[in-house]
Amino acid sequence: MSSCANRSCDRTLLYLSMPPVWPMWPFLPVVRRTPGRLELGVVVDTRVAGLTGYSSTVFLGNLFFLPNDFSDFLKLSKEVFDSAEELADSGWRVD
Repeated sequence: MSSCANRSCDRTLLYLSMPPVWPMWPFLPVVRRTPGRLELGVVVDTRVAGLTGYSSTVFLGNLFFLPNDFSDFLKLSKEVFDSAEELADSGWRVD
């Protein structure tokens, strides 16, 4: 059961389920704010490159400083989740 029960979480889940509406498609910037810390990440619609299995993965980094080469991008540190709900429960929000 999801512990995600607020509007920012609902918005995040909606966006994660609809890549065609992402303003920077195939990238979706996400952020996790905790006291004294701001983490930046990117969810990517990797289906554009013929890859599946990354729909609930946050690649850590700033959207504007991502590697140009896709193979280098896949080497970035990442957090992998089993579902969009789990990703949102961990505090990641659409930025």
